[in-house]
Amino acid sequence: MDPKLKDLREWLLREHAGTVCADRLRVIADELADLTDRGLPGAVVELGCYRGAMALWIRSVLDSLGDRDREIHVYDSFQGMPAPGAEDSDHLAAGELRSSPDEVRATHAAWGRPAPVIRPGWFDETLPEELPDEIAFAYLDGDFYDSTLTGLTHCVPRLVPTGVLLVDDYADTAVNPRAWDGLPGVKRACDVYFGAPSPLTVVVGEGDLAFGRYEKPEAVR
Repeated sequence: MDPKLKDLREWLLREHAGTVCADRLRVIADELADLTDRGLPGAVVELGCYRGAMALWIRSVLDSLGDRDREIHVYDSFQGMPAPGAEDSDHLAAGELRSSPDEVRATHAAWGRPAPVIRPGWFDETLPEELPDEIAFAYLDGDFYDSTLTGLTHCVPRLVPTGVLLVDDYADTAVNPRAWDGLPGVKRACDVYFGAPSPLTVVVGEGDLAFGRYEKPEAVR
């Protein structure tokens, strides 16, 4: 690993342990290396960026791969969490995880990286009009049922063929019993959107990683 990336990784695990973990960082770095290696067109988007820790990691990994011109767009209410719905647990309450665009910028400035394109607002307000037309990689960290379903509805159609969407907190404990299952609305939203059999594959990490991976099929010729 690039020494600067290693230093950043250690800092993120120390200073942003609530929103990143070693498994997440590794899986996302591998996905970015793959899309860069394949020359996949399109932007990178993150839905639910909080203070910008994962966006900083994404920017830094892309830069280390020589992919400095690829745009990163982040979406967050910057008002904290909405109220949980009937499909959600009470793990997070309305207003939790509140941050600001300035915090995202500061996180990037601390490591000399350019800030992403920041799209403030609730997903149902921003995603229909403010998502890039072509998405190579999407990281959906919506936490709740409604947010996840909204994210899927608008992101999946914009993925380029073989583009990848990772869903954070997607816990299929039948496949991975170690997966953390504190936000059950995420998998419920995916099940509703994709139907059965689900095209999502479960990503297993060293710890309690709960990730679902969707790859857009090749375009039919």
